Amino acid sequence: MVEGAIDPNKSIVTSPWNGYFAGLYQINTVLDYIERLPDSEQKNEMLGTGHFFRGLYYYNLVTRWRNLPIIKAPKGGELEPQQREEKVWEFVEEEFKAAMTLAAEFTGKNHVSRQAAAGLLARTYLAMGQKQEAAELAESLINDDRFALSHFQDIFRGQPNTEEIFSFANLVQESSVNLSSYYYTKESGVGGAYNFCPTEEAMSMYAEGDLRKHISVAYQGNNPVLNKYCSGDAGRDPIYIVRLAEMYLISAECLGPEKGLSRLNELRSFRGLDTLDPSDEESFLDAILEERRLELFGEGFRWFDLVRCGKYESVVGVDEKYSVLPIPAKELSLNGNLHQHLLWQAKMP
Repeated sequence: MVEGAIDPNKSIVTSPWNGYFAGLYQINTVLDYIERLPDSEQKNEMLGTGHFFRGLYYYNLVTRWRNLPIIKAPKGGELEPQQREEKVWEFVEEEFKAAMTLAAEFTGKNHVSRQAAAGLLARTYLAMGQKQEAAELAESLINDDRFALSHFQDIFRGQPNTEEIFSFANLVQESSVNLSSYYYTKESGVGGAYNFCPTEEAMSMYAEGDLRKHISVAYQGNNPVLNKYCSGDAGRDPIYIVRLAEMYLISAECLGPEKGLSRLNELRSFRGLDTLDPSDEESFLDAILEERRLELFGEGFRWFDLVRCGKYESVVGVDEKYSVLPIPAKELSLNGNLHQHLLWQAKMP
C-alpha cells in the first residue's frame, strides 16, 4: 500500500508539502510584523510563540523531506537554495532555543511555553543523535513539579490532567482539522468517514492489563478504530504536541540500558504493565520502540521512529526510498533550486 500511495504527483505528498509551506509563510509574516514592534515582554513572548511554531513546522518538514530550503521571509521574496539535512536540523534547533528563551513560562496546556519548547528541543536532539542534551531536557520536564503522568482517559477525553505540556486546542471556530472523522465510523454515534483502519496487528498489540488499551483502540460494530480522537464528525479533538510520557521515553532511550531502564519501567508500571529487563542494547532499543508504539499510537511518531533507527525497510518491508518523501513534481518544475532526493532520483517509477 505504501508503494502504491507514495509518488511525487499524488496528494499524499503534495498536500502536506503545500500545507506546511503555506503555514510557514504565515508564521514568517507574523514574525516579521512582531519584530517591528517596540521592545517589551509581550513582544518577546509573541516572538517565542512564532519561533516555536516555525521550529515545529520545520521539524515536520525535515523528518519527511530532509533536504530543504530554509525560508525566514514572508512570501514573495527570492527563492531560497536547498540546504543539506544537517543544516535544516540546525535551524530547527535554533528555533526551539529561541522559543525557550523568549516564550512565557508554562501557564496551561493550550499556551506555548518555554517548557513546551524544551520538549520539542529534546525531541529534536533525539533525532540529531545528541543524546546527552536530549536526556537533560527530558529530565528537566520529568522533574518539573507542574507535570506528572496522567491516565489515558483524562488525557484523551478532555479531563484535567498534568501530562499535557502543549496541545493545540483545535477549536471548531478556528480549525478545519478533524482527526477523528478519519478514524471513526458511522456506527460511532457521532459519525465519521473511516478513511483509516488499524491493522489486526495494531488491534492486538496491547496486553489485557495495559491501561491504554481501550482508549487507544476499540471496535464500532465490527469495525476496528483508533479511539484516541473521539469526536467523529460532530466536533474537533485536540492535537497533542508534547506529552510528558514522551519525555520518559526520550530520557530512557538516550540514557541507555544501564541508566534509562528505570524510566522505561516507571512508565510501563504507571500504564499497568510488568517491568522489563532487556539483555543487551539492541533488545533495549527494541523495547523502547515498542513502548513508543504503544504509548504514542496515532500521534504521528511511528514512521520516523523506524526511519531514524534504521529499521524502516526491515520492519515495513519496503524499498529504502520510502524512508523519505519525494519532493512534489510540480515544485521541482517551478523552483530550479530544488533537487529530488537521491533515493528518488535513482528509483523513480
